[in-house]
Amino acid sequence: MILAVSKLKNPSSPADGYRGRFAPSPTGPLHAGSLVAALGSWLDARANEGQWLLRIEDIDTPRCIPGADLQIQAQLHACGLFWDEEPSYQSRGQEHYQAAFGRLNALACLYACTCSRQTISNTLAAMGIHTPRNQEMIYPGTCRPSQLMPYAKDLLADSKKAWRIALPENCQIQFEDLSLGIQHQDLSREVGDFVLRRNDGLFTYQLAVVVDDAEQGITHIVRGQDLLNNTARQIFLQNQLGYSTPSYHHLPLVLDANGEKLSKQTLASSINTESDQSALAELRKAAIHLGLRDLPDGDTTIAEWLLAATKAWKINTFKCD
Repeated sequence: MILAVSKLKNPSSPADGYRGRFAPSPTGPLHAGSLVAALGSWLDARANEGQWLLRIEDIDTPRCIPGADLQIQAQLHACGLFWDEEPSYQSRGQEHYQAAFGRLNALACLYACTCSRQTISNTLAAMGIHTPRNQEMIYPGTCRPSQLMPYAKDLLADSKKAWRIALPENCQIQFEDLSLGIQHQDLSREVGDFVLRRNDGLFTYQLAVVVDDAEQGITHIVRGQDLLNNTARQIFLQNQLGYSTPSYHHLPLVLDANGEKLSKQTLASSINTESDQSALAELRKAAIHLGLRDLPDGDTTIAEWLLAATKAWKINTFKCD
């Protein structure tokens, strides 16, 4: 199976219904890296006269911090990054995820898996495959049955097992990223059958984000390059579920002193939005990281600066054309 997805053409007029989104996880406040993603997605929506939505990705409830969602919203407000609809929460979308899960089951492409991470690691090691640190392990297909079939609802509801989607042989995905160009991933060899529902009953990010984007009519996804490796999996699921594929644009990551991606897990510092001056300074740093130069650097309001940044984005190579 080879699936090629072309970049959307001329999607920038209001009539085309541009809809973008910023989708942080409420595991802590915004840091410099997440502000880059927020600003880039906001500027792209505004430059294309589109809608910008805020989605709180709280599907992984054990990792969520109470109140972090409100803190993120306050930081975005302080930076002048306002959204166009009420914020949505993944934790409230279980019915949609369950329905999509059932549709995939009807296609006879799901199966239960009892493998632990250690089991997968040991199996790969026996095959001579060693996964570098911070990289996902390729699933070797240990639990995949020789014949796939739809499961009864009571079996599908078994929360003690993870449920994976079976990939077709030679499952290659190709798409065009707005700034990185043609991207290609062989899902069969580079990822393997991946989990859609965990053994604790929670649906995974891969399924939730695909369903959410479809439900919200998202046409353009502007996000960090740390999520680039997920895109092929999401395009595959979009194809399986009959959804449209959005245009993708992955932004350069902000790295720490060790050359690693800033993240809440590594205790990245929160951006400072205690005053307009502080928030504007954070926005200026994010804009420089995005390659936007010659923006106002004297006395200016956040609204005036964002207007100038939007104009700069519109004429920059980052625009949708």
